[in-house]
Amino acid sequence: MRRNLLAAGVGLLSMMAPVEAMAKPVFNRISSFPVALTLPDGVDPKSETSAEIITATPDGLSLLFSDSPGKRIGIIDISDPRAPKSGGSIALAGEPTSVSAVGKFALVALNTSKSKTEPSGSLLAIDVAGKSVVQSCDLGGQPDSVAISPDGKLVAVAIENERDEDLNDGKIPQLPAGNVQIFQLRDGLPDCGSRIVAEVTGLASVAGDDPEPEFVDINANNEIAVTLQENNHIVILGADGKVVSHFSAGGVDLAGIDTKRDGALRFTGEKKGQLREPDAVQWLDADRLVVANEGDYDGGSRGFTIFNKKGEVLFEAGSDLEHQIAMHGHYPDRRNSKGNEPEGAEVKTFGDTDYIFILSERGSVVAVYEDRGTAPEFLQLLPSGLSPEGIIAIPSRNLIAVANEVDLVEDGGVRSHVTIYELAEGAPSYPTIMSVRDDKGLPIGWGALSGLAADPAKPGTLYAVNDSFYGGQPTIFTIDATRKPAVITTALPVTRNGDAAQMLDLEGIAADGEGGFWLASEGRGDQMIPHGILHVDDKGEIDQSIGLPDELLRGATRFGFEGITFTGSGDDLVLWMAVQREWADDQEGMVKLLSYKPKDKTWGAVHYPLDKGEEGWIGLSEIVANGDFIYVIERDNQIGAAAKTKKLYRIPKAQMVPGEIGKTLPVVNKELVRDLLPDLLTTGGYALEKVEGFTIDASGEGFAVTDNDGVNDSNGETLFWSVGKF
Repeated sequence: MRRNLLAAGVGLLSMMAPVEAMAKPVFNRISSFPVALTLPDGVDPKSETSAEIITATPDGLSLLFSDSPGKRIGIIDISDPRAPKSGGSIALAGEPTSVSAVGKFALVALNTSKSKTEPSGSLLAIDVAGKSVVQSCDLGGQPDSVAISPDGKLVAVAIENERDEDLNDGKIPQLPAGNVQIFQLRDGLPDCGSRIVAEVTGLASVAGDDPEPEFVDINANNEIAVTLQENNHIVILGADGKVVSHFSAGGVDLAGIDTKRDGALRFTGEKKGQLREPDAVQWLDADRLVVANEGDYDGGSRGFTIFNKKGEVLFEAGSDLEHQIAMHGHYPDRRNSKGNEPEGAEVKTFGDTDYIFILSERGSVVAVYEDRGTAPEFLQLLPSGLSPEGIIAIPSRNLIAVANEVDLVEDGGVRSHVTIYELAEGAPSYPTIMSVRDDKGLPIGWGALSGLAADPAKPGTLYAVNDSFYGGQPTIFTIDATRKPAVITTALPVTRNGDAAQMLDLEGIAADGEGGFWLASEGRGDQMIPHGILHVDDKGEIDQSIGLPDELLRGATRFGFEGITFTGSGDDLVLWMAVQREWADDQEGMVKLLSYKPKDKTWGAVHYPLDKGEEGWIGLSEIVANGDFIYVIERDNQIGAAAKTKKLYRIPKAQMVPGEIGKTLPVVNKELVRDLLPDLLTTGGYALEKVEGFTIDASGEGFAVTDNDGVNDSNGETLFWSVGKF
C-alpha cells in the first residue's frame, strides 16, 4: 500500500503519546476558492467558469484545474492553504478535459473535435512556471482522462470519442470507437513517437464495438486500469498496451433507496440488477482497484465497488453511501434514477492510514473511508462546492483539494469553487446537524429546514419544518441540540385526514406547549398553495386552518409568511407572522409583521423597516418571541462573496401593538443583536444564502439553521449552530 509521512508535528506527537490516548485525526474544510478569480485581466468576471479535473504540482504549493468552458488551465497558489490566491491561468486552443502534473510540467488532454463524428485532440505538455505549451502529441480522437504512472515514466490517455446524447436517444454504438493511448515520458515530457494505441473493442458485452474509455489509473507495476462507463466494463492493460484482463462491472441489487421524484424522502424502494457503470477508477494496491459507480447510460448503482484485477468483487457499498448522504441532508430527491451519482475518486495514504475518497456529484460531498484491506470503514462526509468533479490528495501537506464544476453565475447563484481540506487533530466541523436511522434501519431523510422552534420545557429540544421542496412530505423534525453534531431523532408527518397534507409551504413553526404546533405556510400561487396558519396536534394532524382575509390577500405576493411565534396565552394569545418581502400595499423597504388573535379572529400588523441591500433583495426569514423582545432574521438573497446581509435583530415587545389592516401601520424600531455572516464562514465554506431558522430554547440558548434548498442548485450544506445565551 502507499505510505507517506504526516507533517512532522503530528508525526512527533503520535510517537510521543500512547496510541489509545490519541484521537484519530480528521479532515476539515479550511477554505473555498471561487475560480473566477483566476480569470485573465479584461475578461468579464461574470463569465462562466468551471473547475473540473484538478491536480497539484509536485511541491504541493500550487493547484492546477481544467476550465472547460473557458478553454484554459487555472492555477491556484496554496502556499497558505487557508488563504489561497490566484496564480492566473493558461489559455488553450481547445477544451481541456483533464490535467495531471509531473516534474515542472502539466500534462493536459485537449479536445479539439469538430463534431462527435469527427473527434480530435492532443496531449499537451505545459511548462507551469512559464505558462507555455512546450510539447503537443496528436491523439486522433477526443480525450477524456490522463494518468501518470507512479514512477513518472508513462502517461496514459483515455480516448473516449463520446456519444451524441441527442442522437437516437443517445443509444450506442456510435462510431468512431474509443481507445487508450500510452506514451513514454522523458524527463516529464511525452515522447510522441513512443505512442501505443491500445484497442479495447470487442471486450464488453454492452456495445463492444464502441468502447468509450472514461477514466484511467496506473499502479506501481505500470498496469493501467480503464473504465468503459457506458459499456459497464473494466479493462486492465499492460505498459505495452496488451490486455492483461477485462471484466464486466456487473450489477447490484439495491434495497432501501428512494426511487420516486415525489417531493418525499422515503428509503423503501429497491432496484434489481442495477448496472454499476463506473466512472473514476483508482488502484488501491497492485491487485485491488476501487470504482465510483456514477452510471451514465443505463445504470448507476449509487455507491462504489472494490474489485481485484481478475474482476472478483471484494467489497460493494450497496446503499450505504446513499444512506450516509441522506442522513447528512445531502440526498438529491430530484435525481432518483441514479441517486447521489458517485463520480470522482482518490486513494492516498496519510501517515499510517490508507484513505479512499469518493465524490458524490449530485450530493456535493466527499465521502471519506479508511481502506482496511477488506471492508472499508466510513469515517466522514465533507461538504464541497456545487457538483464536485475532481479531487487530488497532497499527503506531504496533509491536504486534499476538490474541484467543483457547476457555475450558476447566469442565475445569480453560487460560482464554481475549489475547496481545500486539511487533516489534523481535532473534531470534525461538519456535519453540524444530521439524522439517525429509524426503527427499520432506514435513514430519516431531511432537507430544506425552513423554520425552527424550541420546546418550552426541555432545554436543547428543538423542532424544525421543511418547506415546499418536500411538498409530498411536510414534516416536523425533532432535534436534540445537546449533541454535537445536533441530531434529528424523529420525523412527524403533517397530515390532513390521516394522509400527507398537500399544498403546503411550511416556513414557520412554534410549539404550543401542549404537544401541538402552530405552523405558517407561505403562499405560492404558481403551485396552488394558499397563505395560511395551521395548528396540528401531537400526532401531526391538522386540526385548524386559518386563511388570510380579503383585505390582506388583495396585496399579497408569493413572498409570504417566513416564521410564526406567539405572545400571551389563553384568550390573550396573539400569533405573529413575519412577511418576507413588501406586499403591494407596503411602501418600499417596509414589511409587515402580521398579528392574529384566535379568540376573536382579528388581524393586525406593524411595519418593520428593512436594511438597504447592494444587490438582489432583502427580506425576513424568521420571527421569535422571547422575554421582552421579538427577534427576527433579516437577510439578502445573495450567496458566496456577494452575500452581505445575514443579521439577527430584535424589537421591543412593547412596540408590538398592531394597527388596523388597510390603514397607516405603526413602525417598530429594531436593534442589531448579531451579524450572522461571520458564523456562516466558520467551516471554511462560502457564505450560504438562506439563514431561515432561529429559536431560543428553554435555557435561553439561541440556535440558527440554514435552508439547503433540498440540494437543488445547492451544494446541500446545512449549518446549525448556537448563537449563545439570551
